[in-house]
Amino acid sequence: MKISLPGAPLRAAALSIALAVAGTLPLAAHAASITLYNAQHEQVVNQLAKDFQQQTGISVNIRSDEGPALAAQIIAEGDKTPADVYFTENSPELMLLEEKGLLAPVQGATLSEIPSRYNSPAGQWVGVTARENVLAYNTAKVQPSQLPQTLFDLAKPEWKGKVGIAPSDADFLPLVDAVIAAKGEAATLEWLKGLKANSQIFDDDEGVVAAVNRGAVATGIINNYYWDRLHAEIGDGKTRSAVAHFANGDIGALVNVSGAAVLKSAHNPDGAQKFLAYLVSERAQKLMAQGHISFEYPLRPGVAADPINKPFNQLNPPSLTIEQLGDDSQAGKLLRQAGLL
Repeated sequence: MKISLPGAPLRAAALSIALAVAGTLPLAAHAASITLYNAQHEQVVNQLAKDFQQQTGISVNIRSDEGPALAAQIIAEGDKTPADVYFTENSPELMLLEEKGLLAPVQGATLSEIPSRYNSPAGQWVGVTARENVLAYNTAKVQPSQLPQTLFDLAKPEWKGKVGIAPSDADFLPLVDAVIAAKGEAATLEWLKGLKANSQIFDDDEGVVAAVNRGAVATGIINNYYWDRLHAEIGDGKTRSAVAHFANGDIGALVNVSGAAVLKSAHNPDGAQKFLAYLVSERAQKLMAQGHISFEYPLRPGVAADPINKPFNQLNPPSLTIEQLGDDSQAGKLLRQAGLL
């Protein structure tokens, strides 16, 4: 990936002139940049970074990887990390960095744009988008009336060979965190062992939903946007699957929060705080919601999600807090004990 760095004086001058002609911000802002450690959809984040630069004159250098890998990298780098902002798919990674004392407080005006239950309990990161855990199913292999009533049913013998999972995908960890919070470690380990016995294992959720759609496996545990993206790519004619929403506050209906934080050691803390404010702005939230790429739920009130999704206010997730989901450490341990990692 090409990294954009502050240019030499002549290049900066040329850029300043161009931006001034375009009617952007004062010249002092044009040479500024921030480094973003990104674990969100690259295509979406590239679009957001470009728009942010057009709005503020601050360029964004992007390094992308899986959320847990980037969080581990930040911890290893400590106060020497080049990252100004960390933007990731799941709250446990942010909670881990918060626990390590590596995050700076988010400006109050930014936090206030998002309902507090989706933000850091200590105000050190802000929620940006959310997505729901769902069960994808092949419509030729399973009828709606035959679907499990709860996530825990998928570990029962009658579902042997009928479930697809991607336990090494970063999105699977928060689901395990939720089961731990609701049932405890011992019950979670037994559930994971049953799930392993019943499941076909895939590298990622894209692999799970593709297998379900072609009929290689009857059902699959995924986040909603994986099915949405597959459907958008192949169209109605080739879509042979659907999604089921677990009801009654079942763990299977977990809503995961994507969020962003400023590093305490940020080289450009002002620019980093501006980027967080931008992510929760109406402009950015609409770009994400209407882009037909991420299919996540915007968390800013009043911004509607893509119409392919079930309305956010109709979801029925379990009543677990961000703090109860924790930092992924227990989830990773149990997945290893169950032989899934």
